[in-house]
Amino acid sequence: MAVILGIDIGTTSVKAMLLDSEKGVLAVHAKGYGVSIPQLGWAEQDPEMWWASLKEVFEALRGEQPEAYANVAAVGFSGQMHGLVTVDAAGKPVRPAIIWLDQRSKKQLAEIEEVCPEKKMGEIFRNRVSCGFAFPSLLWIKEEEPENFARIAAVLCPKDYLRLRITGKAGAEAVDASSTGMADTARRDWAWEVIDTFGFPREIFPPVHESTELAGVISDACAAETGLPTGAKVIYGGGDQPIQAIGNAAAREGYLISNIGTGGQVSAFVGEPIYDEKLRTNTFCHAVDRGYTIFGATLTAGKSMDWAKNYILKVDSYKELNELAGAVPAGSEGLIYLPYLSGERTPHLNPDATGMFFGMKLGHGRGHFLRAVMEGVTYSLKDCLVLLNELGVDAPQIIASGGGAASEIWLQIQADIFDKDVVACAEKEQACLGACLLAGASAGIFASLDEGCERFVRMQEKVYHPIPEHVKVYEEGFEKFRELYRRTKDLMG
Repeated sequence: MAVILGIDIGTTSVKAMLLDSEKGVLAVHAKGYGVSIPQLGWAEQDPEMWWASLKEVFEALRGEQPEAYANVAAVGFSGQMHGLVTVDAAGKPVRPAIIWLDQRSKKQLAEIEEVCPEKKMGEIFRNRVSCGFAFPSLLWIKEEEPENFARIAAVLCPKDYLRLRITGKAGAEAVDASSTGMADTARRDWAWEVIDTFGFPREIFPPVHESTELAGVISDACAAETGLPTGAKVIYGGGDQPIQAIGNAAAREGYLISNIGTGGQVSAFVGEPIYDEKLRTNTFCHAVDRGYTIFGATLTAGKSMDWAKNYILKVDSYKELNELAGAVPAGSEGLIYLPYLSGERTPHLNPDATGMFFGMKLGHGRGHFLRAVMEGVTYSLKDCLVLLNELGVDAPQIIASGGGAASEIWLQIQADIFDKDVVACAEKEQACLGACLLAGASAGIFASLDEGCERFVRMQEKVYHPIPEHVKVYEEGFEKFRELYRRTKDLMG
């Protein structure tokens, strides 16, 4: 028997899980927080806030499972991708982290595109660099905050900062390195020529490791601060998208995942770094088997529902939300929502894209708007699926993941819009579970990752099948959804 600690640092909360290698999940706790918007288009979080929140989560786990907590043998990580954390020589944050939702770096993005046109971006990054990626954010600091830039000793991604606090060592791994826009994705290392061209000191980029490698052990300082045992193995971990795939037992070819978290993705594991030549999708390193993850991304998926529920429609609970949305027929009686509240990536690559409700009538109530948000987010994910299909990536069913998988209404909407069977994992915290499974396999607690997945990943019994009459409604709705963007994009921004 061994106990594994899995940590997931998200955009709206940090979560941690204790997994017993024999008994399964012992406890999961979370601490929520917000995103700071100092100016319109900015999105920041304080890394020290992440650490303080994680310590609260640790305390809750310790209170519930004191013996297991004291005997943690391995630690794994999952984390929000793309964001930029800068620390000084003492490991202290230089400034607040600039996270993936940020849109401030349009000027810097234009500078990058002058040096790295589309073809070169594809050859090196396998992606189009976007606002919110660490590359333009770091260039923004260099140009707008030179005094802070001069203090940077290491460039990290969000989960790397938490690993630094636990091990005392700064480090990088291939998944998140490739998500910064500063890595040669096929070589699984930093794109040194590009880094030199933009005047970034090489020494601020930690060496890139694989997600399965040992990053260090729980330090004496961390043990004193948290009560975790010294010397437990700490694994590098990875960005949340591939780690969540592990938690769904889908870290191999032949699976598709539709994730609705704060943002949303339709993703798949691929063995080679294939990519869309128009750079409308993302191809990043995967956490296992030196593979890759390819996906399309929509920026405000669950965030759209959070916005509608809490700020616009003032719905008290998710139970009420689902009841209201469930009482409305497929297609929301003509109401269509474009979920572009913070620009959009796939397929538009437009930081100036804006959201919209179209087709409003007097007969529409709160349920129509809530259901239209679910449908609009899923239409956006369908845009992602269409591109993956064009690249030859497909599967007979969809594994639904993230907060959106907690809603039966939304699961059925996904089945109807994707026109595929949809299943969901029985464990709600797939990223935490994936972090545990990867750490367990990497630390030798499991004979292999497959063994861990076979033992602890279970799908819900219910399968959501497409309803033919709904499929027809949504096929027409999807075309209207796409046409709405085409006809209004010149008015956005």
